[in-house]
Amino acid sequence: MKIALVGYGKMGHMIKNCALSLGHEVVATIDVISDDADIKVSAGDGQAVARAVKSSGADGVIEFSHPTAVLGNINALLPLGIPIVVGTTGWNSKFDEVSKLASDCGGTIMTSSNFSIGVNMLYKIIEEAVKIMEPWQEYDISTWEMHHNQKADSPSGTALEIAKRILKNTNKKTEMVVDAFHEKPKPEQLHVSSTRCGAVPGTHTVFFDSPADTIEITHTARSREGFALGAVHALERLCDGLKTGRLVKGKLYGMQDLF
Repeated sequence: MKIALVGYGKMGHMIKNCALSLGHEVVATIDVISDDADIKVSAGDGQAVARAVKSSGADGVIEFSHPTAVLGNINALLPLGIPIVVGTTGWNSKFDEVSKLASDCGGTIMTSSNFSIGVNMLYKIIEEAVKIMEPWQEYDISTWEMHHNQKADSPSGTALEIAKRILKNTNKKTEMVVDAFHEKPKPEQLHVSSTRCGAVPGTHTVFFDSPADTIEITHTARSREGFALGAVHALERLCDGLKTGRLVKGKLYGMQDLF
C-alpha cells in the first residue's frame, strides 16, 4: 500500500518505520515544521495538505498532526476519496459535522482516541468492571491520566473515551468534570484528572474507591510503538474492508468497526 503521512513529528516518524516494516511504501511525509518532511506546508493550510496527498498517489492517509490543524486537514482530505485514518485528538465535538461531510462527499474516515490494541482491550475491561461494581454503592469512581509534557490536549482523548464508557455503564455518575474542583464534588460527578510530566508515553487508571479499599485498573504504555503499529493496521483494515464490501464509503468509522 502507498501511504501518505500528514504530521511528521515523533509519532509520524514511528508510523513510517512501522509501515515500512510491514511492507508498505510511504510516498509522502507532510508537516509544518519538521525539517526532514518531504513536503512542508503552512500552518492551517489544509488545501496544501490535500494537494500534496493527491499528487503523491497515496492509497491511504494517516493523519497525526495537531488539534489546531486536524479539522482543516480532514475537511480538505475527505473529498479526495482516499481512506483516512486520524490519530489526532481534540475534535470530539465535531464528529457529527465530519460524519455529515463524509456522507456528502463520499469520503471515508476512521478515527480513534488510541490505536493501541492494549488500550482497546482496556476499554472492554473497564466496561465490565463498572457493571460489576454498580450494585456496590460504597465504591466511588474516578479516572486519571498522565502524559509527556509535549502533549497539546488535556485530558487525553483516551481518558475522555474511558470516561464516556464509565458514564454509559453506571447510574452513579452522570456528569464528566475535567477541570479542577474548587468545591466539594457532587456524588454524580465523574472526575477526569490529568498530569503532564517528562516523557511519559501514556498512563491511564480507573479507580474504584471505598472506605475499606481501592481497586485500580491501569494501562501503562512503554512506548509509542503500539500506537503507531495500531494506526498502520487500522489503515490496512479500513482499505481491506472497503475492497471487500464489509465497509462502505461515506462513513466515519471507529476502532470497534475494524477490530
